[in-house]
Amino acid sequence: MGSEVKSDEDTDNKGQVWFVNHKFDHLVDEEAERHSDANIKNRLSALLLMRFAFKSLGVVYGDLGTSPMYVLYNTFPDGIKDTEDVIDALSLIIYTLTIIPLIKYVLIVCRANDNGQGGTFALYSLLCRHVKLRTIPNQDRSDEELTTYSRSTFHERSHAAKTKRWLEKHSSSKIVLLVLVLVGSSMVIGDGILTPAISEAVVLVAVAILVVLFSVQHFGVDKVGWLFAPIVFVWFLLIGGIGIINIWKYDSSVLKAFSPVHVYWFFRKGHTWPSLGGIILCITGTEALFADVCQFPVLSIQIAFATVVYPCLLLAYTGQAAYLMKNPDHVHDVFYRSIPDIIYWPVFVVATAAAVVASQATISATFSLIKQADALGCFPRVKVMHTSKKYSSHIYIPEINWILMILCVAVTAGFKNQHQIGNACGFAVVIVMLVTTLIMILIMLLVWRCHWILVLIFTVLSLLVEGTYFSAMIFKIHRGGWVPLVIAAAFFISMSVWHYGTMKRHQFELQSKVPIEWILGLGPSLGLVRVPGVGLVYSELANGVPHIFAHFITNLPAIHSVVIFVCVKYIPVYTVPEGERFLITRVGPKSFHMFHCVARYGYKDLHKRDDEFEKNLFENLFRFMRLESLMDSCVASEVYSPCDQGDSKDDANLPDPHKVTTTFSPNSIVSVVSPEYTVRTMSSSQMISQDEIDELEFLTNSRDTGIVHILGKTVMMARRDSEFYKKILIDYIYTFLRKICRENNAIFYCPRECLLNVGQVIIV
Repeated sequence: MGSEVKSDEDTDNKGQVWFVNHKFDHLVDEEAERHSDANIKNRLSALLLMRFAFKSLGVVYGDLGTSPMYVLYNTFPDGIKDTEDVIDALSLIIYTLTIIPLIKYVLIVCRANDNGQGGTFALYSLLCRHVKLRTIPNQDRSDEELTTYSRSTFHERSHAAKTKRWLEKHSSSKIVLLVLVLVGSSMVIGDGILTPAISEAVVLVAVAILVVLFSVQHFGVDKVGWLFAPIVFVWFLLIGGIGIINIWKYDSSVLKAFSPVHVYWFFRKGHTWPSLGGIILCITGTEALFADVCQFPVLSIQIAFATVVYPCLLLAYTGQAAYLMKNPDHVHDVFYRSIPDIIYWPVFVVATAAAVVASQATISATFSLIKQADALGCFPRVKVMHTSKKYSSHIYIPEINWILMILCVAVTAGFKNQHQIGNACGFAVVIVMLVTTLIMILIMLLVWRCHWILVLIFTVLSLLVEGTYFSAMIFKIHRGGWVPLVIAAAFFISMSVWHYGTMKRHQFELQSKVPIEWILGLGPSLGLVRVPGVGLVYSELANGVPHIFAHFITNLPAIHSVVIFVCVKYIPVYTVPEGERFLITRVGPKSFHMFHCVARYGYKDLHKRDDEFEKNLFENLFRFMRLESLMDSCVASEVYSPCDQGDSKDDANLPDPHKVTTTFSPNSIVSVVSPEYTVRTMSSSQMISQDEIDELEFLTNSRDTGIVHILGKTVMMARRDSEFYKKILIDYIYTFLRKICRENNAIFYCPRECLLNVGQVIIV
């Protein structure tokens, strides 16, 4: 019947075997590339690590590094009555810096990054891969087979398994967790907008530098890091050096503040409790540190903090405390008063620059958070630009950049009372940290599967510190703490309403998708004129035929000869490898020439509909058709056998279901074949049929004729009998956000000359 294929040199089946081997080699190359990337990250040279650590100073640590300018003033707004209070407050600053930024964030939370991605949304994505917590109904089991979709299995009686079952059983837990994530992200943005206002003394200079700062963001983090890193590095050296001078010159007895006994004495004195609102400012910027993890390797961030940031901050605060022991009346401007006269003006210039550069940490963190929120359906569509060919995590979002600039300038120019701004910053900081603690508890249980004693220690220690600060800050809402609440509330409402609308839109797509029986009943021509060309019908439906298609063919008398339903889908992983990007199935019989393609992206990936995207889509479509024909022949002839088992008779003819992934739709077989299997016996007629050749040629001719992009332009409205709050959310807030955000054609980069918008109204 057929000749045995033993090598690529067989002349009869050379072309067919080349395709199989090429497919397998392609998969192997992708795997090698992934391992190569991992090896590059793991084998960073010491010099390269130091370069990253140096650049991280300008991007990550500017906000945290400028806190010595205002912490002690906000700690003693009414003056110093007893110099022993200075030592007690210094002791609390020392241990707050040690417990929160050093132990909690740098050593623990930074390890919870999602393959290098940080921030609350990265933690949320990490949890969603281990527990079914996503509220948008577009999950698919095939997504779990991605190489980047790492997840753990739990012992049935373990604490992790019990926690997982409890979370999945109570639907309210999904909403609570999402609200926590949105609150934390909103507060990070709100805190960053306040940073220039609290650390600047000369308003006009600050506003001018802020405008310049936001104007250079389009150059990217890499270039901005090299520009700002020297400023921040010199700043840390200066405040550390000044601290040493002040300790030696004024009062070295302040070193006894390193004894934790003074923390006890601080709380023993009831009148010092309001000082907590100022002391918490010493860790402002720590929350942005974790969100900026995606910009640099975690190890470089840890090195920078341990070798430069942490020791210089301790020296700066200790030096200022030593100065106050001799000059307690100078507490209101202790930072500038404690500078030696001979270097006052150079330090003033560097301090002014560093104070504004401090905003860079939050700007970069905000870009990362917004990109992740957008990908996970929690933020209106915005334009995301990659600013580096080497580092995909370096991004720039124009709309967000200018919104932040306007808000920063307004707050900097509008607020005159620095103490109130300090209260506002402190309130935002403590809320973000509480949110991170609560999410980290789930990470430690479900992802790391830590022993419950370790989880308990982390929880008690974190909540003890942060809960104490929160109890002090909650009474200062009316004294400035409302500012970040207002800013964060605007972002929170935007994100939550957009997510609600996105969820309702997905639910509508699922409920109104076209039954396959209806499609089959139309016949090969779908009851319409099939015109030459390819129609790409975009929708948010990951499976099945979207309602927009039925709406289209009901109102128009023609459709393209080839129809491809394209779903651009973001899943909770940091990236999707190029070789696993597309998931293709056939819709209906082959004579219909209809396909469904899901283009999968991680929240770090950037979808861009360009020539490369179309090329990859059609290459995968051609590969799908060939593999479909190949597997049809394989199943009919039972010719698959494991490469490493020779001619074994037991299971040689049946592919392992764990090694061959199949996805079925009517008359379709799927798409992914394991490289561990190859063809043993197959004739040329079995390898490729005339029908396949004709279909490939038909598809190629249709593509060359032209491609039309069909997008749905939907208007979503609430039902007349809906609750009042739902009408407000859908008819006003969500509609407003849809109008101001980017259109679908801008997001998909569809050329206007090949674009066809199909309008429809969705009633939810």
